[in-house]
Order: sequence, then structure tokens, then C-alpha cells
Amino acid sequence: MMTRAQHLKWAKDRALEYADRGELANAMSLITSDLNKHPETAGHSGIELMGTLAFAGHMDSAREVRDFIEGLN
Repeated sequence: MMTRAQHLKWAKDRALEYADRGELANAMSLITSDLNKHPETAGHSGIELMGTLAFAGHMDSAREVRDFIEGLN
């Protein structure tokens, strides 16, 4: 099993590939799914925050999504 840090990096790298292609919904969906696959990142508080920001229209660009994903820890 990967450590928390390894898993988080793996999840972020995968999601950033989608964000860089402009597939913002897929990037957000993937990071949510991947974070929930590890016991130490499941239910990560960033998941709920990301949803709230997206609903409020603050995740409308690849830069916003990328910045958010990169900031997860």
C-alpha cells in the first residue's frame, strides 16, 4: 500500500492531466474518486470545499482547478 503522501501525489498527478486538457469536470471527479480510495485521504476536507467552490462558479478555468488540486495536502 502507498503511503498517504505517495497516494496524494498519484491522485493529484492523474487529476492534473485532465485539468491541463481542459477536462475540468473529469479532473474534479477523478481527484474525488482517487482520494476516497486511500484510508488516510478518504473523506478529505478538500473534496467538499472543491464541490462548494465549483457550485459557486469558482472552478471555471483550468488554472483554478489546477491551483486547487496542487494546493491539496
